[in-house]
Amino acid sequence: MAYFIGGDIGGTHTRILISDQNGNVVGFGDGGSGNHEGVGYDGFEAAVAKGTQQALSFANLTLNQIQGAGFGIGGYDWPKERQRHLDRLMKIGYKMPLEIVNDTVIGIVAGSEAGWGVGIVSGTGCNCWGWDHKRNQIAHLTGGGGGMGEAAGAGDVVHRAMQAVSHAWSGRGPQTQLTQVLIDIAGATDLEDLFEGIMDNRYHLRAAAAPRIFETASAGDPVAISIIHWAGTELGEMAKAIIKQLQFETLAFDVVMIGSMWDGGPLLIDKARETIQAYAPGAQMVRLNAPPVVGAVLLGMEAAGDNPSVEVHRQLVKNCQDLRF
Repeated sequence: MAYFIGGDIGGTHTRILISDQNGNVVGFGDGGSGNHEGVGYDGFEAAVAKGTQQALSFANLTLNQIQGAGFGIGGYDWPKERQRHLDRLMKIGYKMPLEIVNDTVIGIVAGSEAGWGVGIVSGTGCNCWGWDHKRNQIAHLTGGGGGMGEAAGAGDVVHRAMQAVSHAWSGRGPQTQLTQVLIDIAGATDLEDLFEGIMDNRYHLRAAAAPRIFETASAGDPVAISIIHWAGTELGEMAKAIIKQLQFETLAFDVVMIGSMWDGGPLLIDKARETIQAYAPGAQMVRLNAPPVVGAVLLGMEAAGDNPSVEVHRQLVKNCQDLRF
């Protein structure tokens, strides 16, 4: 029996998954935060080593029994970072054929049964990457957030809501139910207390407040609706940039929706779809319904020269759902 290992390394978790060649999960582990931008390369190495050992112990295997490995790494955005990550993986004992990509890419591989296309991340922040079907070309944004003009995550939606409330108060914009919503979220006594508390750091409106913005939009508030539509359009424009880089305009391909913001539903998704399909009519929106680490395992299979079938893909997804991993 052949075994393969995959890793999803992020700012909160380092999830490691081991599967056999048929897509049956035999081991998993979590090493904690592993994004080198937050914990450095020593932290990356430590997190992967911890998660790997947990997964191997669970599966009663050693790394020498693993035929291929794949990793999706948060913060791995530029070619100069490749060798630094590979060196650390080698120190841990990863000497088998392996591949490393940005963590958005394993979301594409996990979410699209074709294994290629465009992935749009919208969680606390946002990002967008793409991969062609021959694995010859990869495309991406900077991943630099609002400072780089890439702002359509949950934190950005909350920031936009605060601006709308400020504009309503000053007369620059229409009144909105978001005023009371933000007062309640912050625990302020009234609007002036909210403004003062935010400016002197007594109150903080964080990304976790975004679902309340979606609720207000669903209740029909025009300002909240406009904010969600803005986010959908922005995410669609990000995808269009990747489509243009990869020349996907005339192709049929999946756009994988990755991250909690997409749980907001049609107000966001329909606007993103409308924006994307006006440019690339063959694009199909697909919600990621599996842990991204599934894509890392599939990448490990490919690195070892195996070509995982759709059935193997589906089996991996099913096993991970059963495990609630």
